[in-house]
Amino acid sequence: MANFRTHITVASVGGMLVAYAGWQAQWWPASQAILVCALTAFGGILPDIDADRSRSIRLIFNLLSVPALVLGVLLLQAWLSPGMLLVACGGIYFGVRYLLGVLFSRLTVHRGIWHSLLAGLLCALLTAALSFQLLAQSAWLAWSHGIAVWVGFSIHLLLDELYSVDLEGARLKRSFGTALKLTDGRRPMSSLLMLIATLTLLPWLPPWAALGELLHQGSLLWR
Repeated sequence: MANFRTHITVASVGGMLVAYAGWQAQWWPASQAILVCALTAFGGILPDIDADRSRSIRLIFNLLSVPALVLGVLLLQAWLSPGMLLVACGGIYFGVRYLLGVLFSRLTVHRGIWHSLLAGLLCALLTAALSFQLLAQSAWLAWSHGIAVWVGFSIHLLLDELYSVDLEGARLKRSFGTALKLTDGRRPMSSLLMLIATLTLLPWLPPWAALGELLHQGSLLWR
């Protein structure tokens, strides 16, 4: 399968192309183009959140600890004194950076449910919901952020499948078919729980009309 450097490099290049195309089409300003590129690159390593002791999982939880810390401050500052807020933020950072990472490594299996299109959909919808509800971004930008994660996630899955083909030996490796799949058929309970988590996001998503318009405008770029 593709290594960390390949995943983040290809996803970053894909993110730059998406960000530049949207900027040229005047879908977003330069500052948002940078964010779209970063989200695509992040999506490009996100499937490896289930890989124990990998560079990806360390980087993912390092990155996730920052927005978790900001969210904690926004939610708790009205209820806690400055000293208690500092302690709470320290606990949030430690919990996300270390405890959540350990929990994920114990509960997940590499090339399991997190290497699936359903997981990519969950991550994309969660990004769009957080962007719209918590960051107060417009529906257009929120969906753009979600699509950026989806693009990066899909690039990762596609690369893993491409690296499962041995062209020199003209054969398929044992890992073929374990990345680019709809769900994890070997673990139906994990797939069901992820589907439920995905469906619970529906009330929090931006208006669907904005997504339809974004996809329509995107299709025009290829004509």
